[in-house]
Amino acid sequence: MKAALNHARAEGKVTGPADAWAAVKPFREADAPKVRYLLDEEITRLVNACPADFRDLVTGALLTGCRYGELAGMKAGDFDPQAGKVTIERSKAGKPRHVALTDEGRTFFERLAAGRAGAALLFHRDGTVKQATRVAPAVTARVVWGKSDQFRFIREAYAAAKITPAISFHELRHTYAARLAMRGVPMGVIAAQLGHADTRMTERHYAHLSPSYVADTVRQSFGTLGIVAETKVQPLLPNVRAG
Repeated sequence: MKAALNHARAEGKVTGPADAWAAVKPFREADAPKVRYLLDEEITRLVNACPADFRDLVTGALLTGCRYGELAGMKAGDFDPQAGKVTIERSKAGKPRHVALTDEGRTFFERLAAGRAGAALLFHRDGTVKQATRVAPAVTARVVWGKSDQFRFIREAYAAAKITPAISFHELRHTYAARLAMRGVPMGVIAAQLGHADTRMTERHYAHLSPSYVADTVRQSFGTLGIVAETKVQPLLPNVRAG
């Protein structure tokens, strides 16, 4: 809200004292990060529930952490098979960034880019270009992913995969970053992969998922009191992970 008000003032849309909202206090815990990410078995169910074209898009998001718009505009020439990277020419921050790929990611993008000219988009889908009439069937063709096309597809996919609560396409980006954080990848590396200007936003959302020196030390050093009976019952993991 503060950013919106500042932008409105800069554009001359707001009149009044320059410090009109300077004394306004932030709402309690309103900026606490809430990160939803998928577990590995949920990822498998989701990918399997997607139709082929959308499965490629979801796979690309899970292997790169890229936003929907970045993937939709990605060209074959943005993939460098030698360096094992994809380039986002213009990210949300307005600067290009280079996303390092795993071996799995490199194999995936090699398949997508095979035989395509450098300017060709990597992601397409089947779409209706002419509606059916009483005398003629609908005409379909390969089309690009539009600005909001992901909403219906992700909604149908998570419903088919029985993932609750519902997720958005952006949660795939959170899943990518959370997976790196939980494996001890430095915040600076995660920030670079996501295109964050510095580590502040990255730390705010993902630092709590990183392996904790304090927690590891306590678990290794405290020992066992012997006051809790052992059980063979396997607890069910909740579907929601929020920080």
